[in-house]
Amino acid sequence: MTAVWTVIGLAALANFVLKAVGPVALGGRELSRGAEKLIGLLPAALLAALVVAQTFADGRSLSLDARAAGVAVAIAAIACRAGTLAVLALATATTAALRALT
Repeated sequence: MTAVWTVIGLAALANFVLKAVGPVALGGRELSRGAEKLIGLLPAALLAALVVAQTFADGRSLSLDARAAGVAVAIAAIACRAGTLAVLALATATTAALRALT
């Protein structure tokens, strides 16, 4: 159990150091306009990559299953301007129904 807490502590320390490097390295200097635009787009790109990886990956292979149908229903609901809770409910219900049927 001690090894687990050691790894957690080291990961927390590494996270702190990585987050501190940016402000220390830049030290009040302003970023270029292009860098600011890029930084603004990174969270959306990362979220999209995580959704795709979790939806279509099964280990080291790609698969189309109930998760893909849930994402497709969510995309359709968003296109129809449904609210966030409605999108989540529809996607969850679709995924659960398909998993129950298969």
